[in-house]
Amino acid sequence: MPHVDVKCYPGRTEEQKRKCAEKITKAIMETMGCDETSVSVAIKEIEKDDWKEKVWDKQIISEEEYLYKKPGYSF
Repeated sequence: MPHVDVKCYPGRTEEQKRKCAEKITKAIMETMGCDETSVSVAIKEIEKDDWKEKVWDKQIISEEEYLYKKPGYSF
């Protein structure tokens, strides 16, 4: 039952978010051997000024041991 939580700056269209969720779902199905009905994808927009506090500090740095793809930026 993989669940993917995508956070990004605001500005993407609903169509872009839908396509992103579809591609993530397909990648998970192919690489993890899951049925489509087992996958869920959430996309939440976070304002740029809130990124460090809400994402970097709480989810990237504090959970760094779980990252399989680390960002190329830092604060």
